[in-house]
Amino acid sequence: MDDRYGSDVLAAGWRERSQRTLARVEAQRDLVVEVAEDGYCGAVVGITGGLVELEDRHDRRRVFPLGPGFLVDGEAVVLVAPARSAPAASRRTASGSFAVAEARARVARPSRILVEGRHDAELVEKVWGDDLRVEGVVVEYLEGVDLLAEMLDAEPPTAERRYGVLVDHLVPGSKEARIAQTVERGRHGAHVRIVGHPFVDVWQCVTPRALGIRAWPEVPRGIDWKTGVCRGLGWPAAEQADFARAWKRILGSVHSYRDLEPTLLGRVEELIDFVTA
Repeated sequence: MDDRYGSDVLAAGWRERSQRTLARVEAQRDLVVEVAEDGYCGAVVGITGGLVELEDRHDRRRVFPLGPGFLVDGEAVVLVAPARSAPAASRRTASGSFAVAEARARVARPSRILVEGRHDAELVEKVWGDDLRVEGVVVEYLEGVDLLAEMLDAEPPTAERRYGVLVDHLVPGSKEARIAQTVERGRHGAHVRIVGHPFVDVWQCVTPRALGIRAWPEVPRGIDWKTGVCRGLGWPAAEQADFARAWKRILGSVHSYRDLEPTLLGRVEELIDFVTA
């Protein structure tokens, strides 16, 4: 019979065997690090006498002792001073991917990612722009999912020209869900991937924390959503220019993938994989 407890639980080295070995990561400049104790997140800006200085997205700086107690990409690590001869740390893109050194934009693929509007396209570009240029993926906007079927008929997808579509408010029973189901069951469905987030508008894909608010305002039925949101936040909402300024403020609060809701992050990554397969 197997002895799952081992022959001698008090044998030398039993403490070491039970401890998890953490990866040692050099604190290279611009490496994004999270402090496990309080969740503070920032990029490495300096190393001095066994201390690492981090700067967050609000340009606030804090100093911590090197060693354990840090997270990199969600994994616990031991942060150590970089070796003097070590090359500079790989830069991360806004999406969290490793940047490709001296990469040139690739010639555009025939495949495309389609989004519903200009704001969607600008948000995707801000976070995934570097990745998309390396992959040669172009983002175009539809001005509404209602126009998707017409667009597909005019420029049919193929195995070599796939379309990934990002849709707002893709929840069961919604108009958007019905349109997506119709397209997926139709003659173009094999080469189209339609995904979406559950929010009424892409504005809500930006986390309240990034914007410095507790939560997005609740907008009663019968009130235009953007109008209700701006009023709820105490922002002007009288004309289109007010909404443009509101969006500029929201987009300006986005610095990386950390400022977006996970329900959007996963969907965009899925579309990039689909159109580059």
